Order: sequence, then structure tokens, then C-alpha cells
Amino acid sequence: MKILFKSVLITAVLAVSSVQAQTATTLDQLLEQVKKNRVSEARVNTQREAEFNSARADKQALLRKAQADLKAQQKRGDDLAKQFAANEVTLANKEQELKNALGTLGEMFGVVRQASAEAYGRISTSIVSAEFPGRSDFLADMASESKGLPNLSELEELWFAMQTEMTQSGKVSRFNTEVVSLDGGSSTQSVVRIGSFNLVGEQGYLVYQDSSKQVLPLGRQPDSFMTDSAIDFSEETSGIQPFYVDPSKGGILGLLISKATMMERYHAGGLPGYVITGLFFLGLIIAVYKIIALTLVGGKMRAQLKNISNPSAANPLGRILNVYNENKNADVENLELKLDEAILRELPRIESGVNIIKILAAIAPLLGLLGTVIGMIATFQQITLFGTGDPKIMAGSISMALVTTAQGIIAALPLILLHSIVAGRAKSIVHILDEQTAGIVATHAEAEKA
Repeated sequence: MKILFKSVLITAVLAVSSVQAQTATTLDQLLEQVKKNRVSEARVNTQREAEFNSARADKQALLRKAQADLKAQQKRGDDLAKQFAANEVTLANKEQELKNALGTLGEMFGVVRQASAEAYGRISTSIVSAEFPGRSDFLADMASESKGLPNLSELEELWFAMQTEMTQSGKVSRFNTEVVSLDGGSSTQSVVRIGSFNLVGEQGYLVYQDSSKQVLPLGRQPDSFMTDSAIDFSEETSGIQPFYVDPSKGGILGLLISKATMMERYHAGGLPGYVITGLFFLGLIIAVYKIIALTLVGGKMRAQLKNISNPSAANPLGRILNVYNENKNADVENLELKLDEAILRELPRIESGVNIIKILAAIAPLLGLLGTVIGMIATFQQITLFGTGDPKIMAGSISMALVTTAQGIIAALPLILLHSIVAGRAKSIVHILDEQTAGIVATHAEAEKA
């Protein structure tokens, strides 16, 4: 830095000299200035040469100092390497001495560590930890790969943790804790713990998530009768209350909630199932309409039977009686033909829709069979593409194959029953008309003979 400063200063002096040279007005003045500048430049060059020689001597000193430091550090590195090797030998000897001194205590420590690991796996996932949090922290430290021996207090903590788990597994306890809802919120609720098996809260069955140390409801509650009994149990404070316990500590509940619901099974039928449903409701509407209509017609006809002399055109029997009244003077054969014609006019109105119900009842199982065939075709295509290694791939097609058959049968059975009811009521009305027509013809024949 010092040399750089001097160089800049010399350059400035030379610049000033050149400026002065430029200000000369005569040749004599210019010569005088050149001589002066020559002396100044020689003096400056001499000074710069002395400075360079001095800096060179300084660099040599720095180089010798750096070489000496390097040699010292190399010697220190050799000394440290020798010390490290000696320390390794000392550590190996001390470890052997420790093993010899431990004797059977080493085996005891192995047993303690193994027991701590087993207790940690059981306690960290136990629902008892929802009521008594933080019990598994020291067990994790004891189960880790540590070279130290557990002290008496740590052994007592292990004993207390295992004893607490065993004692609490036989108790029904109520405590307040934070329950995380499925939408992400949380609230403090009163939770009932049934041993080490189940947690029950306001929503029904709860689960303890050991990874986040949180209590949250099941993703989907089991059947309503189980959920209702769990809620009733959580609201009771004394006495005996029935409750469905999961002895597998959540395993059976997990299977129950993964079981398909009725709606999921219904939608597994796909398009054939939807068509079957549409046909079923169509047949049901027709059947209900016909039952109501035929019931009203039958009521009017029974009322007409009580008042034969005053026929009404609002019911089939009254219209047939009107035909008789209009043809009283006809002979028996013509009257019988007229009455038969009147009955034939009434039949389409009475029997309309009955055969449609019968046809729908016959089509529903056939559509179910069609869905079965479609599902099996899809199943075999998936087997061809992916093999039989993963049954889940074929589950959807097999569901369609089975569900559509069931849907077809379920739709056909009530439709067959409704068809029988509607056909029976229609036949009873027709029977009354035939009976009354035969009676009218017989009476008219007797009147003619008389």
C-alpha cells in the first residue's frame, strides 16, 4: 500500500512538470525546465529503486516466516496424529475394561433397553397416552443406542410407566382434552376412555393419533346402533350402560368403517343399476295409481249394488245398468250382446297398466343379468391387462356383476307382488260386472217366458 502511494505521488510530480513544460514561452526556458525535470526524474527513480529493494527484502523475510510456520504446523500435525493414535488405543483399552467391569450388568442393560423399546411401542400408541401425555419421551431415550447404564430413577420410571398402562387398561375414565374435528377446527370436549380399547366423545367413537398426539373422530362412524350406544355411554355418569367395545383397539372399527355403505353398494351397480331403479319406481307408481283407482271404482260399485234402481254413469256397473235400461225391450240374445259389448268397453279402463307392471317385473331381473355380464366382461378385460395380482383392480367390475343381479331381484319381487294385488282387484271388479250381467240376462229371460 505504501509503495502504491509513492508511485501515485511520483506520477503526480511528473504530471506537474509536464504542465510546467507546457507553460514555457521560449526555447531557453524550455531547456531549463527539461534540465530540472531530468534531475527530478533521476532523483525519483533512485528513490523508487531503493523502495523496491526494501520491499524485496521484506518479502524474503515474510517467505522465511511462512516456511517456519509451515514447518511448525507440520510438526504439530505429526504430534496430534501420534496423540490420536494413542487415544484410540486408550479408548479401546477402556472399553474392554468397561465390558469386563460390567459383567452381567451389560446383559441387564440389554434387557432393560429391549423392555423400554417394547414399552415405548405399546405406550406411545395407547389411548391412555391421550389422558396422560408425555409418558413415552423418556422411554424413547432409554430404548435408544446409549452407552451409559440406566440409573435407579430411570428404572423406576420404566416400572411406573408399565404399571400405569396396566392399571389404566382396566379403568373407565372421563377427562377433558382437545378434539380435532374433521374440518380442521378443534374444541375441548369431555372424553370417556374405556380401558385401553376405545375413546368415546360427542361425535361417537374417537381415535388417538400417536404421530401428532391428537384425538380426532373416526373418518366415518360405524353403524348407527353402535354409534348411538357409544354416545349414550359417554353421556352416562353412573350405573350400567351397554357399549360395543373393540377388543382389537381400533382394528375392528377400522374394518367396519371401511365396509361399503348401502349407497356405495347401490352406486356400484353403475348404469344398469340406475335403469333398474328407474323401472322399479315406474312400476311402483303405476301399481300405486292402479290400486287407488281400482279401490275407488270398487267402492262406487259396492255403493251401486245397494241402489240398483238408480244407476250412475260414474262407475262401470252403473253404465252397464244404463245399457240394460236402454235395451229392456230387446230379446235375450240382443240384450246379452249389448251387455257383453258394454263389459268389453269397461275392460281396457279396468285392466290398463296391469300388464305393464308384469312386464317391468320381468325386465328387472334381465337387466340385472345384463349388468352381471357387463361386469364379468370388464373383469376379464382387467385380468387380461393387469393379471390377478391386485384384487382391488377387479373389485369395481365384480361389484357391478353382483350388485346388478341383486338390484334386479330386489326390484322384481315387490313388482310381482304389486302386480298380483292389482290384477286381483281388477279381476274382482270384472267378476262383479260378469255376475251382475249374468243376473240381468237371466232375469230378462224369465220375464220373457212369463
